[in-house]
Amino acid sequence: MRRTPRNTQPLRCIIAALTLSVLAGCATLPPGTKPDPRDPLERVNRTMFKLDDALVRDVGRPVGKAWTAVTPRFLRRAIANVYANARVPDVMINDALQGKFKAAGTDFARLAINTTFGIGGLLDAATWGGVGRNDNDFGRTLGTWGVPAGPYLVLPFFGPSTVRDTVAKVPDAYADPVTYISNTEALWGTEALGIVNELTETILPTYDLLESQHPFDRYSFARNAYLQRRDFLIHGSSQQNLDQQEQDLEKSLQGDPDATGSKSASGSK
Repeated sequence: MRRTPRNTQPLRCIIAALTLSVLAGCATLPPGTKPDPRDPLERVNRTMFKLDDALVRDVGRPVGKAWTAVTPRFLRRAIANVYANARVPDVMINDALQGKFKAAGTDFARLAINTTFGIGGLLDAATWGGVGRNDNDFGRTLGTWGVPAGPYLVLPFFGPSTVRDTVAKVPDAYADPVTYISNTEALWGTEALGIVNELTETILPTYDLLESQHPFDRYSFARNAYLQRRDFLIHGSSQQNLDQQEQDLEKSLQGDPDATGSKSASGSK
């Protein structure tokens, strides 16, 4: 039996977000909150933010701690390398679609080196050899082509996004090798391992950093950091007015080892 959940997950997210928007339409805003033109669905998004926040705090943290307690760091690193290697075709395609052919060539070299000398991606042999790592997605491709971001969205279980980035998840899903696993048990196992990997490698460190900043309004802080980071990734370093806290969060989301909170993030693994 063949199942291809990643082809339908982004669409399901859109449907879920629209459905929940009807249910959460009466949510109230904090006193003194000024409407943000980028976030016309703020009432709905704040409800989704609370849901995602509770899931990370009450479910994600215990699972992440249990995983790091029973899994050696070298094994977690190897698993993260495999999933990063599996994403390279998607990154490479979007590099090419944006006219970044040098970056696409670098990504192809990384894929070839890590798949062969890195034993299927378990080892990051490309980085050891001086071949840098890029990141890209179809949302950034659409932004490069001039497609506006549209309203900000907080998707249930998937976190911050925009209308453009949510729609872009669909073509990104087709570039994910996991989509084409035909064995149901292997597919579910790979999906589950990928979720745990994403949880411990990205979600929990970012969540911990967000908490460490003690912002007055956690929702607005996370929203501004996400939107400014996406704008930076698409348009370059034109954002000169980022405050230091948001720069720190942006660096963390991009894996900058010098970012504030990186020590605590690495220490949690």
